[in-house]
Amino acid sequence: MATLYVFNPEHDLALASNLRNFTSPLAGRKMRAEKGWLPAIWASDSDFILVEDATFAMDKWLSERERLGFGGASRQFVEKKVLSRLAIDKVDPWGWDLAIKYELIRHGVDERLFPSDEALEDIRQLSHRRTAVALLSRLEGQGLTGQSFELKPTHEAWNRCQKGCGPCVYKAPWSSSGRGVRFFEGEMSDADMKWVAHVIEQQGSVILEPYYNKVKDFGMEFYAHEDGSVEYLGLSVFETRNGTYLDNIVALEEEKTSLLTPYVSADLLQYVREEICRQMASIINRKYVGCFGVDMMIVKGDDRFLVHPCVEVNLRRTMGWIALIPRFRGGLLLGNS
Repeated sequence: MATLYVFNPEHDLALASNLRNFTSPLAGRKMRAEKGWLPAIWASDSDFILVEDATFAMDKWLSERERLGFGGASRQFVEKKVLSRLAIDKVDPWGWDLAIKYELIRHGVDERLFPSDEALEDIRQLSHRRTAVALLSRLEGQGLTGQSFELKPTHEAWNRCQKGCGPCVYKAPWSSSGRGVRFFEGEMSDADMKWVAHVIEQQGSVILEPYYNKVKDFGMEFYAHEDGSVEYLGLSVFETRNGTYLDNIVALEEEKTSLLTPYVSADLLQYVREEICRQMASIINRKYVGCFGVDMMIVKGDDRFLVHPCVEVNLRRTMGWIALIPRFRGGLLLGNS
């Protein structure tokens, strides 16, 4: 059994476009070219890893594998021109969308190896930020905070700010790594209103959230199984700047927990992960199988620190998931995804 792995970091933007023929922005194409070798970390010797330049990827792997704790492990990097000649039994991208399916089919991969378009539409809808809105509304309890709203009519979004609301965040329903996220305070300018109107026109709605006094970013990684159950995999502690992902800390679960417990209790973290397993099993309802991450943050309240348990849901692999791989010992893993 050989699997074809693909690192498609433009996945979130491809979901927004929902096109079979999607051209990623330059930044996405550059990241894919430079970091397409990343699946070598979780692939096996018999698998194939699709990259833009097989020689570059192999050189990168040979220079990194010992530092990452993989010794002399070999990997097979391939380019699109050879896909039709490969004997593969499974395709496993960073994230599933129409664009990656039809890109690979156009280059000769058997169509029977892909989810149906209907299944991909289910994944796309679950990847909409309304999933985070729904999950957040179900996570209640002492020590938790957070509000999120999906707004559809443009005037409703405008009225929220024009009524003199405090600092807030507007998010496009499908976006990634700080893209499609705007911070506002008080009355919106004409330019602000045009941005909101454009998002609603393109994606049907916009997400509005209060701006919180963040102390620390973190998240939790999960796996949705075929039987409908959701399994907790581990903590993800990472750094961001202006909403853009910078890096993940690679450490044991106990060490990552110790970075959070000066602010909130371990019992509260356990409660959050158990509730997410239960609630996401209901929300996903067997329409997605695979890894997903839930981004969170610790915020400063009036008299104590609180957990915002769902800033967003990433229904795909994440850098935090890579940091959980037992053999990976690379220190800080940098990348914008």
